[in-house]
Amino acid sequence: MAKTLTAHLQAIKEEGKGLFIPYIMAGDHPKGLDGLFETISFLEEQGVSAIEIGIPWSDPVADGPVIELAGQRSLAKGTSLSAIISLLQEKRTEVPLVIMTYFNPVFQYGVERFVEELKKTSVKGLIIPDLPYEQKDFIEPYLDNADLALVPLVSLTTGLDRQKELIENAQGFIYAVAINGVTGKAGSYRDDLDQHLKQLSSFSSIPVLTGFGVSSFTDIERFNKVSDGVIVGSKIVKALHEGKKQEIADFIKYGSHYHK
Repeated sequence: MAKTLTAHLQAIKEEGKGLFIPYIMAGDHPKGLDGLFETISFLEEQGVSAIEIGIPWSDPVADGPVIELAGQRSLAKGTSLSAIISLLQEKRTEVPLVIMTYFNPVFQYGVERFVEELKKTSVKGLIIPDLPYEQKDFIEPYLDNADLALVPLVSLTTGLDRQKELIENAQGFIYAVAINGVTGKAGSYRDDLDQHLKQLSSFSSIPVLTGFGVSSFTDIERFNKVSDGVIVGSKIVKALHEGKKQEIADFIKYGSHYHK
């Protein structure tokens, strides 16, 4: 079935605007999970394209120190996947939500149950970085009749044939990983990154967003020229934790209104 997330992001792209997806850690708020919709509402008001919500887990292999600490703070407040899903079922959002989780919590929760419960929320996309393409059948069959897009990640080390395989029939957007490493690593982009992103965008019929290490206005300007927008995690998580909402608002405004 056609996915809402794909159509929503494609429409923004066709307006000539940059796509901007902030990442937040569920439960990393002074009020714990009770503050989740407060953060979501703030981000909605700034005009974000979608919101990526992280599920805290004890072994976050793709997360850098900032997001790992946020996960630890969240877990210390008793945050669980069940509690997050229950809360998301209570209120609809204007923008699509995207869940970023590792496969283990989903497996423990029950894959089919996970998908069925998310149907009752505003979640329209899933990012599972430790689920290899070859094992996507663990979850993909359950998504056939669900308005949930399984977002593929494409790294710098992904070969050309593999890139085409990953993006063929993909839904939502293509998550282009800008560095070889964990999230939050800034200032060390490879010289051939821009060409890689241009090439990936030329292959893809859906939006390509660049993530990992995006932390400055210069990064946004650079990546919006060679892809369709950015995903920003560590900078947003750190600023939220420090209460720097104006800094976040300015960053989102620049990213979502930046034209190619």
